Amino acid sequence: MAVQGIWSGTISFSLVAIPVQLVKAVEPGRVSFRLLHSKDYSPLQRRMFCPEEDKEIPPEEIIRGYEIGPDKYILITDEELESVSPERSRTIEIVEFIDLKEVDSIYYDHPYYLVPSKGGEKAYRLLVEAMRRTNKAGLAKFVLGEREYLVAVKSTEGVLSLITLHYRNEILSDEDISPKEEGIEDEDKSRMQRNIKKMMADFNPEKYADGRRKKIVALLKKKVKEKAPVQAPEIEEEAAEGPADLIAALEESMRKVKKSR
Repeated sequence: MAVQGIWSGTISFSLVAIPVQLVKAVEPGRVSFRLLHSKDYSPLQRRMFCPEEDKEIPPEEIIRGYEIGPDKYILITDEELESVSPERSRTIEIVEFIDLKEVDSIYYDHPYYLVPSKGGEKAYRLLVEAMRRTNKAGLAKFVLGEREYLVAVKSTEGVLSLITLHYRNEILSDEDISPKEEGIEDEDKSRMQRNIKKMMADFNPEKYADGRRKKIVALLKKKVKEKAPVQAPEIEEEAAEGPADLIAALEESMRKVKKSR
């Protein structure tokens, strides 16, 4: 399957510049459903509605407001937002190398892969190997869309991965949820440690799967075989498709049903 790039540019540090593309590293397994009208199966649409005038509002009459109190807003224009947006960049500039073990996993946000673009393969492989040997990650600022991200670039199974990180002020304090310190007996500590030790194992992600998703996909395949799908009336706008893997699974099931008839 061809890899579709989300962003292209260079990884840069010191005098090094490596052309790369940013691609997805994960595909959420959530099964999405469309909301339909029960009478005619038309896909429902979300619309902007003004309760004061009791009518739908067209896009040209919609503006942004930041709520500072009950029914009180500060109005912000598109131009004002644009003036404070970070300058678009084609560079992931590494500012320092760190030991990723020092970064608590609560700071991790979303993973991506970085793949080499034409002409950057050799330098890319050198960086992958150097980061693997030193067990270090590059900390960088990165602009995607209208937001500036804090990211960590690391070596993962022979390729570079990029992990967006939460900023410190995004992490909620744990003061209100931390248990109060109370006297704990040594025997209680030892018992807890023994229980943990008995359950120690190497991490093997293939042992685990989303059970609910598998059951939903199986249910949908079963329903496709038992009953023809409903047909929505033709509309000008094309309805968005569901996840590609689920659509493919259903289409394959329908082909098998037709062959068996």
